[in-house]
Parts: sequence; structure tokens; C-alpha cells
Amino acid sequence: MSTFNTPFYQIDEAALLKNMEKMAFVAQHSGAKCLLALKCFATWPVFDLMQDYMAGTTSSSLYEVKLGREKFAGETHAYSVAWADHEIDDVLQNSDKIIFNSLTQLARFRERSEGCARGLRVNPRVSSSDFILADPARPHSRLGESDPAKIAAVLDQISGFMFHNNCENGDFALFSKMLDHIESTYGELLHKVSWVSLGGGIHFTGNDYPLDAFCARLKRFADTYHVQVYLEPGEASITNTASLEVTVLDIVHNDKDIAIVDSSIEAHMLDLLIYRLPAKLNEQGSHRYQVCGKSCLAGDIFGEFDFPAPLHVGDRLSIQDVAGYTMVKKNWFNGLTMPSIVIKRRDGRLEQVQKYEFADYLASFGNQS
Repeated sequence: MSTFNTPFYQIDEAALLKNMEKMAFVAQHSGAKCLLALKCFATWPVFDLMQDYMAGTTSSSLYEVKLGREKFAGETHAYSVAWADHEIDDVLQNSDKIIFNSLTQLARFRERSEGCARGLRVNPRVSSSDFILADPARPHSRLGESDPAKIAAVLDQISGFMFHNNCENGDFALFSKMLDHIESTYGELLHKVSWVSLGGGIHFTGNDYPLDAFCARLKRFADTYHVQVYLEPGEASITNTASLEVTVLDIVHNDKDIAIVDSSIEAHMLDLLIYRLPAKLNEQGSHRYQVCGKSCLAGDIFGEFDFPAPLHVGDRLSIQDVAGYTMVKKNWFNGLTMPSIVIKRRDGRLEQVQKYEFADYLASFGNQS
């Protein structure tokens, strides 16, 4: 048990290494290059480990581009739903490839990006998502171009494509089926580019995922079109590598036992609120509690869990699998203490790499004394 005050995120390097080894396996056996999707995970104090197994980073904003360039070895890919005039030169200066989301953005920045490796996002209008909020192929989607004829007209301006239509997809058969659709719809165009990113959302580091079949499918795709394939794993890179450590502050009863902890889903695990998901706790037993946050939001609920013994004020709870879309989404809602970040090094040593104070809260709203 650490002596750090809760709440804090704890990243386990040994667990992270297991995912990184799968990244290296896929690269070796398929030829695909894996780029860390910084929109999911941007905790750079562990990039020195990750960059030994991944080929670089991919972004969704200027700041992510600059973070990737500064803190992660290898390639830096720059993508955004829309680039602004005042940032495009900075983006180009800090990236190896720039991917435009639309034909209008490509046209707008054609002259300023001349001589750069340019790509275009393509929306194949199929996806693995069953949740419309996260579905890139939803009706009236703004994410990418779909018309093969319009895309063909700009092939002289680009060298690659980016398809991102997977979302938490752990089904290899579904991935392969959607790739079949991409090939049947855009195969003629694929022969005319030199690289293709298949995006993220492919859960190939999950238990029992058929890595050999996955690698063979990627290699066949690359060989057919003579392209360098890129993958953009976010959660696949860091799944099951971190926890949110919290402490029970109070126990109340209102038809059920309720444990209030020093955290909040809106402030510290926003995806639970957005996607209506329960947290994960490795607990089993006969003592059921609803675990709730300390914010004023009535629905600030981590979930209901069964514990082996009654909970008491001061007990530590460890919420599992929190690396993805947590640290990049934490906020100052209710003025709650922002969780610090602790890394459990491979030798077992705990190192605190970030701690927030009142001054940080104050600075987030202004920089004048």
C-alpha cells in the first residue's frame, strides 16, 4: 500500500509491457506500424517504455501533435476533424504526415502543405459501434469523405488514406468483414496510394484475440495494395494497465448501503457518465454497496459491487482498467482534487510523476494574480 494521498491514478509498467509486447508481435508478423493514439492516453512519463515497441503517435489536435513530436520517438501523424488557419503551420512543422478530414480542408491548405506527406480520412459508412455517440459512420457523419469518385479526383494531392471505423471491436471476424467492405468499395483507389491507416478501436491485445489471423489479414491487405499499413491503438495499448485509487469517506444508508469515496465520475472518470458504464472493481463477496463520488451530481455513481467484508471509512478501493480516456478527460468539476499520477515501475517502486495543488486549480481559470 502506497503512502500517497488518494485519489490517484496508478499505472503498472509491468502490465503495460505485456501490451507493448503484443504491439511488437503485430509489427513483426504483419509489417503494420502501431502508433499510439494520444486522444486516449497521453501520460508521457511512460512513453520511454512505449516508444521501444511502437512506431510513433497519432493525434487529434495541435497540442497532441506537439506532445508526440517532443516526447515520443518515431513518426508523428497529425489528424484533426478541422485545422485552423493559425495552427496549420505549427502542425506541419511538427509532423511527418498530415491527414485531412475533408476535401474542403485539403483544398484550403493545399498550398501551405505542399511538399508534405498528406492523407485523407475516408468514411466507409460501416463501423463496429452500436452506440451512436461513438459511431463514426452515424447518419450525417462529419468524419471523413465517402464518395470514391470525389476522392479519386484528389489522388494527385495525397499519398495515403486513414480509415477509422472500429470502436472497441474485439471481434476479429467483424474487423475482417469491414476490411472486405473497404477493399470492395475503395480497392481501385488503394492501389494508388503508398500508405493506409486502419485507425484504432481494434482490441487486439485482449485475451484470446487471434493475433496470428489478425497479422495474416493485415499482411494480405498490405501485399495486395503494396501499402504500408498503420494501426492507431489507443485503449488496446493501455487496457488493464492502470487503476484509480480512492478512499471511502462516508457510509450512508438509503434503502441500500452507499459508500462515498474521494473521487467523482464526472471529474475523474467521465466516460462512465457519458457511456453509462459501471466501473470495474476486482471484488467478490456478500456485502453489497453502491459506490458513489463526492460531487454534488446526484448520479455520481461508480456502480454497485459486492465486497468480501463490510466497508469502513478509510478503506482503500482500487477501480480497475482506467488508463484509457480518463487522465485525458479529468477536470476540476466541483473543485475536486485532481488525481495525482503514480507509476508502479517494473521493479515495484512507486513514483509520483504528477501532483495537483490549489495553485493548479486557480491557474486553470486565469493567470493574473
